[in-house]
Amino acid sequence: MKRASVLLQVVTLAAVACLGRPALPADIPDANKKAAEKMASEVCAACHGPGGRSISPTFPKLAAAPAPYLEMQLKSFRDQTRADPDAIAYMWGMAAQLDDAMIGALADYYSRQRPAASKPGDVALVSAGKRLYEQGVPARQIPACASCHGATAEGNGVIPRLAGQHAPYLRKQILVIQNALRTAPVMHGVVKDLTLDQTQAVALYLESL
Repeated sequence: MKRASVLLQVVTLAAVACLGRPALPADIPDANKKAAEKMASEVCAACHGPGGRSISPTFPKLAAAPAPYLEMQLKSFRDQTRADPDAIAYMWGMAAQLDDAMIGALADYYSRQRPAASKPGDVALVSAGKRLYEQGVPARQIPACASCHGATAEGNGVIPRLAGQHAPYLRKQILVIQNALRTAPVMHGVVKDLTLDQTQAVALYLESL
């Protein structure tokens, strides 16, 4: 029953990625694009880096992330429905001022930026993380991360890009999801049984992509 439940959660997440993604404007007005670029360079870059290529592991890299995912997260910050500690500390106030048009334009802007450079890690740990990402842990009913995030971890729709992301940031997000500090029912079912060593390994693998 447990295995069936986890598989159902994975299928549900995949369906959301294909069918339930927020609808971004097909043609964002030039004025909105310019306003978003200005805000990204003058405000957002202080934490997330130029073009969303953050150098601090406290703040995630946004460059090349799927626009629907970014839009969904910005709206959840604005609506205060994403309530993990970092969201409350950094993003609730920042997102409160954003309207739907700016959110859509910012999501579009970051989705078009070139990805940040990857970072090599310990060979043995990266290898273990790659195996976990691609195969999961069948004996413990932990599905492969690639089944939702894609073979190269580039994400899709409302499923985030993980490739090249800071390993400490990824570890923290897994931890807050495991402890239900961030509401993510599907992901909680997937990661709740990961050990600290497994979390470290898969995070280092993703950072190396």
